[in-house]
Amino acid sequence: MLMDISHSTAAAGRGAPYAAVMGDLLASEAAASVSRLHQTFNGAIARANAAPENGVLSPLTVTLGDEFQGICANLSQGARLVRRLRADLLAEGVECRFVLGLVRIETPLNRERAWNMMGPGLAAAREKLSDKRDPNAYRFHLPGALAVEQLLEAVGAGLSAIEAGWTDRQREIALAAATGDVATNAERFGVSPKTIYKIRQAAQYDLYTRQWAAVDAAVRSLDAAYGLSG
Repeated sequence: MLMDISHSTAAAGRGAPYAAVMGDLLASEAAASVSRLHQTFNGAIARANAAPENGVLSPLTVTLGDEFQGICANLSQGARLVRRLRADLLAEGVECRFVLGLVRIETPLNRERAWNMMGPGLAAAREKLSDKRDPNAYRFHLPGALAVEQLLEAVGAGLSAIEAGWTDRQREIALAAATGDVATNAERFGVSPKTIYKIRQAAQYDLYTRQWAAVDAAVRSLDAAYGLSG
């Protein structure tokens, strides 16, 4: 099946394949302080663009109000960017959602700002954000791989449900766990390692990381099939 994906997408357009990351903030109009939200949002975008491991080729750019988009070298790096940007914003209490999609850019890649580019997949990826009622924060657009797309969206819905169930303390500990070990976080938060483990268990952290590992494995396989470079 993966070989068929590679061939079908190659035939869909002459442009080079990339991973598009698009997203927006939720309920931004109702923010208690629009200026604080604006500062938090722009700071998170800047940090995501500056991290070399995210593979950003066309920087995340705010396109209209609270909407943004960017181009990464491959789906794996795009998924990493999505996870880190989501965590960065959640840590500040800012809700957001994303779509990660395969696109082909048939015009010059804009390495200054993510606009004024054309090619198959861009409009379809943006359309994935149009359903305002869907609570899934992680959406995918994978032409030629509908079954994989649906599976990844189901995993994304599970990740979103886990995040939605976190208390403020669980969110704080769960997000910190991605960048620090138990002993370090116990010291950081002034609690015992046992307390960290208990909070992580209540936050379903092991299931959360298992689901993210499944996303990572899937997009790595898709990168190979689509011929996306590292």
